[in-house]
Amino acid sequence: MNKSLQNVFKPLALLLITGLGACAIAPQHQRPAAPVPAVFPASPGAAATRPVSDLAWRDFFPDPQLQSLIETALSHNRDLRTAALRIEEARALYRIQSADLLPNVNLGASAARAHTPASLNILGREVTGGNFQIGLNLASFEIDYLGRVRNLRDAALAQYLATDEARQSAQIGIVAEVAKAALNERALAEQMDLAQKSLQGREAALKLAQQRFDVGASSALDLRLNETLVLNARVAVVTLSRQRQQALNALGLLTGKAMSAPAPLRSLDSQGIVAELSPGLPSDLLVQRPDIRAAEQRLRAANASIAAARAAFFPRISLTAGFGVGSNVLYGLFSPGSETWNFVPALGLPIFDAGRNEAGLNLAEVRKNIAVSDYEKTIQVAFREVADSLVARGSIDEQVQAQRAVLAAQQDRLRLAEQRHRGGVSNFIEVLDAQRDVFSAEQALVQIRLLRLTNSVDLYRALGGGLK
Repeated sequence: MNKSLQNVFKPLALLLITGLGACAIAPQHQRPAAPVPAVFPASPGAAATRPVSDLAWRDFFPDPQLQSLIETALSHNRDLRTAALRIEEARALYRIQSADLLPNVNLGASAARAHTPASLNILGREVTGGNFQIGLNLASFEIDYLGRVRNLRDAALAQYLATDEARQSAQIGIVAEVAKAALNERALAEQMDLAQKSLQGREAALKLAQQRFDVGASSALDLRLNETLVLNARVAVVTLSRQRQQALNALGLLTGKAMSAPAPLRSLDSQGIVAELSPGLPSDLLVQRPDIRAAEQRLRAANASIAAARAAFFPRISLTAGFGVGSNVLYGLFSPGSETWNFVPALGLPIFDAGRNEAGLNLAEVRKNIAVSDYEKTIQVAFREVADSLVARGSIDEQVQAQRAVLAAQQDRLRLAEQRHRGGVSNFIEVLDAQRDVFSAEQALVQIRLLRLTNSVDLYRALGGGLK
């Protein structure tokens, strides 16, 4: 480059670097304030002695059969597999964007032969010639003095990290959903067992009622009431059998494999799922829950995109260069004096773009506002999930105890009704009502025990547990 060109480019370069480069292109990332109370309801000032995120799911779910189902789901679930592939996609996009920070150097080679007839040659003679070249070429490389390319790379990195956090969030969801589906199947199995035992008892009672009716010891009304009990019990068995099969189908979808009846889990009362979890403070969720971390990474990506959009308003400097050898004959390529080179700096300054750059900046700013709103909404959802689980935890144990008392009272009522009926003091309708109420109380107790376990699972998930 001669002195005249240097005299032109040096002041311009200094002006751009010192003047424009000092501009605040990238907005500083600031984590928005959490739009939730400082403590959870029903747990003022609670602080976790052991973060839930440190409690491995194998410790939380001690049942070996349940652990096997969760491991199968983590290996075969299609949603989790898709989330893992999303990470590979985001990683590839990040690598593509990062490559723009380095020059793109190519090796090029070309050969050409041409023949010109004498009629087209001003010298009146035919000419045959060639051109051979080989060398390294630097494609148009942007000098990233304002950080436009770096911010695009940072945006891609943040999106990649957000995708990885989304995969972790999906894993937590899979662990919790498999556990809840398996517990639901176990509850339906226990309810069906109760229904089958009830059916067997009512069928035996129907035979006895038939015998009493045949000898005239009871009325046709008592016989029909016993038949009604048997039919209702059969309906309950069929209904619970269908519901259990549907629960197995749901479990098969979660685990990614077709499910027949799995090896029996422990009973609901002996699951051993950790019930006492310290929720800590809402601020802990910001680091414990991957969905919140993912929302923050998307906010970082939006900030970087704003910086890239701002840089589009300023001049862009690019370099194109090449170095190699050339000759009009192939054997002369590497002869002394055959070197060729070129160096082409270029500067582009946007003058009129019909508002494209301004619209691009507006779009980036709107997307950042959307990311802020998404981040705040994610925190609010997380807070509500934890708060709902805590509120339920405080009342479910009382509900279990109350339902057990109801069942004991109904069983005693049935015993007394049967004694009164055998003694001729009351009719069979009283026994029928007592039997129905005992069966309903048994079914309700199973449902409440299931609710207590699923509440613990929901709280574990809401606090960010299930990754390890």
